[in-house]
Amino acid sequence: MTGEDLPPALDQSVPEDELSPEDVSRRRFLRRTGLLGAGVAATALATTQAAHAHDPVGEQDRYARGGFRWLAGDHHIHTQYSSDGQYRVFDQARHAYAHGLDWMVVTDHGSAAHAKIGVEKVNPDIVQTREQLKNLLVYQGLEWNIPAAEHATVFVHPGRNEVAVLKEFENAFDGSVKGAGDSTPANEALAVAGIRFLGEQVRRRRVEGALFLANHPARRGIDSPHELRGWREADPTVAIGMEGAPGHQAAGLPRATAGRARGFYDNNPSANSFPGYPLESYRTWGGFDWMTATVGGLWDSLLAEGKAWWITANSDSHANYLDTSQRGPGGDFNANGRYEDPVYGPPLTEAGDYWPGQYSRTHVGARSFSYRAVMDGLRAGRVWVDHGGLISGLDVRAREAGDRRASSGTPLGGVMRVKRGTNVEATIDIDLARTPNWSQFVPVLARVDVIAGAVTGPAADPDTFTAPATRVVKSFEVGRASGRVSFTYSFGQVSEPFYFRIRGTDGRRGAPGLMGAEVDPAGPALDVVGNADPWQDLWFYANPIWVLPS
Repeated sequence: MTGEDLPPALDQSVPEDELSPEDVSRRRFLRRTGLLGAGVAATALATTQAAHAHDPVGEQDRYARGGFRWLAGDHHIHTQYSSDGQYRVFDQARHAYAHGLDWMVVTDHGSAAHAKIGVEKVNPDIVQTREQLKNLLVYQGLEWNIPAAEHATVFVHPGRNEVAVLKEFENAFDGSVKGAGDSTPANEALAVAGIRFLGEQVRRRRVEGALFLANHPARRGIDSPHELRGWREADPTVAIGMEGAPGHQAAGLPRATAGRARGFYDNNPSANSFPGYPLESYRTWGGFDWMTATVGGLWDSLLAEGKAWWITANSDSHANYLDTSQRGPGGDFNANGRYEDPVYGPPLTEAGDYWPGQYSRTHVGARSFSYRAVMDGLRAGRVWVDHGGLISGLDVRAREAGDRRASSGTPLGGVMRVKRGTNVEATIDIDLARTPNWSQFVPVLARVDVIAGAVTGPAADPDTFTAPATRVVKSFEVGRASGRVSFTYSFGQVSEPFYFRIRGTDGRRGAPGLMGAEVDPAGPALDVVGNADPWQDLWFYANPIWVLPS
């Protein structure tokens, strides 16, 4: 982000005597809190206008919640152009649409064959699918083998250069293509360079937008805290977050054979793993990644710095549980960059995935039904995620006490600036589940938690992964199974900067959090390898809102 992009109070090249009194006050406040400086472009403070802006939507719009069109999607989906995939693009798209999704991203694995052939060959299938399914937004992306780290979704806005940009990116920066998988400083620098490359393509207007989301970040322990911070700081308009919950949610189902872990999180530390992570980080908690599920953990440590780092949930669909198809016979993936079209086969009883939208959804508050609007909503953090259709709608706002106007309040991903001493409330409006999910029952929300923490400014150690001041400050019992429920939590007269976030559960499984019962008395429980039925352990999570008094 350049100086021209920053608000005047944050742009230190603007002398104080040229600022308005309001901007002078804001700059001095930010300086006192340690939030003004080199890292400000990577914080939520630099994106206030985008986070607040919204266009009201007519009540007749079935998606309307809190002034936005809430569009459900999935940014992590594989096809026959992945070395371990099998489905056609249209197969994934028609199931995504049937399961209620509005947008999806094709993210075939980065590899030598994909970089050479697949990234180009898949595009006509995507273009054709866009024509066949007008009510589904289909992005082209890829699953990046991040140098020195795990995988990530990378995708761009559709346009005449979408293939060229992705191909250039993959050939120059993919860890598999470049042989850059080990955790070395040189490989970490290559990852940063890749993110900067994507931002440069947007600035050069080769593509209208490009986004990066780290996939299954704690699965192998190789996404270190300083790497996450480095990706975000490389270009915060591109690197926006991570999977709060991984795909492969069917993998934990009890089976006659030896079971796997939910999300395929059944790894152990390796030579490339960050040594500070506890062993518990290699498993999911209520289906969510340890970085997200731990109150006062790594995600909270980033939010406490004021960093806009968002979470998502998706399918990571490769081969779907109980589907009756298999790869077509013949063909040569390395030579052709794809597998043959799938054919009828026995039910995939050992598969670990669900179809896009069948279990996991990422809901984005968009201003319209368009590719750009979804990317803008993701970038602004107007996002909540759910498993198993636990709820059907959510609107969370930070408000001045007593203000209930539909057009007011600060939404998810936003920054609320108020005068010191203002009474601030969180309002939570939830539309409960109305229809059976894809496991044929109507989920019942049991409890909603408000999690809050102090904004402390940049961490002295970039490998920090705790936020000691963050905890569950309020839990609401829902007490009903249908309709709409609303809750209000008062933060009182605020004097110091803080953030808050929301989560909810069906209450079937729970345990004190890793940071202790005084921090999280009833959080998600550690998932049991081989015995973790995802339909019996449902959660939703929402992205944060910051409150900055001055």
